[in-house]
Amino acid sequence: MFQNYTKEFAYNLKLSYPVILGMLGHTFVAFADNIMVGQLGTAELAAVSLGNSFVFIAMSLGIGFSTAITPLVAEADGAKDQAAGKSALKHGLVLCTVLGLSLFGLIQVSKPLIHHMEQPPEVVELALPYLDLVAFSLVPLIIFQAFKQFSDGLSQTKYPMYTTIVANLVNITLNYLLIFGALGFPKMGIVGAAVGTLASRVIMVAFIWYLLKRKEKFAPYVTHFNFRKIEKKVMNKIIGLGFPSALQMFFEVAIFTAAIWLSGVLGKNAQAANQIALNLSSMTFMVGMGLGVAAIVRVGNQKGLRNYKELKRIAESVFFLTLLVEIAFAVIFLLGRHWLPTIYLDVDDIANQADNTEVIIIAAKLLLVAAFFQISDGLQVVVLGALRGLQDVKIPTLITFVAYWLIGFPISYYLGLHTSFESTGIWIGLLSGLTASAVMLYLRFNFLTKKLIED
Repeated sequence: MFQNYTKEFAYNLKLSYPVILGMLGHTFVAFADNIMVGQLGTAELAAVSLGNSFVFIAMSLGIGFSTAITPLVAEADGAKDQAAGKSALKHGLVLCTVLGLSLFGLIQVSKPLIHHMEQPPEVVELALPYLDLVAFSLVPLIIFQAFKQFSDGLSQTKYPMYTTIVANLVNITLNYLLIFGALGFPKMGIVGAAVGTLASRVIMVAFIWYLLKRKEKFAPYVTHFNFRKIEKKVMNKIIGLGFPSALQMFFEVAIFTAAIWLSGVLGKNAQAANQIALNLSSMTFMVGMGLGVAAIVRVGNQKGLRNYKELKRIAESVFFLTLLVEIAFAVIFLLGRHWLPTIYLDVDDIANQADNTEVIIIAAKLLLVAAFFQISDGLQVVVLGALRGLQDVKIPTLITFVAYWLIGFPISYYLGLHTSFESTGIWIGLLSGLTASAVMLYLRFNFLTKKLIED
């Protein structure tokens, strides 16, 4: 029985590992930022967390919309329809550009909110100039996403990976030079980290377009766009698929953002510890995200072929592989929970020793909870991927809203601010929401595939 699934593991990994490395690249940018900024102090680390919390919410909407491109391109590829694939990319690029600019504007308008969120004043003061630059970096990031999702849809997942590696090298170099003022560069602190992020994201767009244009197979797709001819029907299809996907991502990212804000109410050390646990969890989550893309592509291809029995078996092989991988991560978190937080802080800094020690103690408790939510988080994202491959997006959106906001958030809020659990309570709420989401999404997938097979 297991062989039915395990024989698909090699192909699932071949398809997903470049996506995983590319996604990890995005998170590694944040990892490098956090480690370098953490050397400046816990207030600076908390400020990066607070600034990014606004950006993550906007980014979730942009990336969520862009995911609509992948199943459309995968289906067109399965049906050997190049014109439909190119049309999906062209309309996706227009939508992503407009979205990037709109989200940047939205962050600028919502900036005054930061003064009314009961966050530590020193953290707010540091976060504002950082936020301006990182918010603008959303524009190139979301345009890059359109190219990335297109490339993934053609099962060519390695080009976004190469792009992200180059962007990381640029980001880490600029971070080092500008945060600390190395080699005669100005010492800009956390604003230097924002400059590095913006520059690396502009380079990402230019580099992925260059890579795709050079390949004979992709050149017809990515050149000679006629942007004056925009078809309402295609745009509506992308929005119809993309809007629910954006909401799904928004509901999940927003609860993690709420966790950042709730931690800020508890103080800068709780917020810095939350940022460490969140950054570590984000890295393992990217493996689930990569496998989720494999689920979208493989399910989309089988949908194009109308082979529903095979579709169900292949999707379940991705779920099983994800379960095994996430259990391995859970063990790493359990064993390394006291050591991992020390990577982010200067433990020899005598002046900040009390703060740093408290952050490490809180983060170790959060990683204990994070060990278990790895499994739920990974599973819910791959099942969501399979449902996107089926182009089923409306009911899953409702499921994610119920799981995160009617189950997860009330638990986080109550346990975090009204019991002695504090930070750990916030994360118990996150675990509850993710588990509810994984169970309900799987039931939905099971129901739909059974129905398709019977018809």
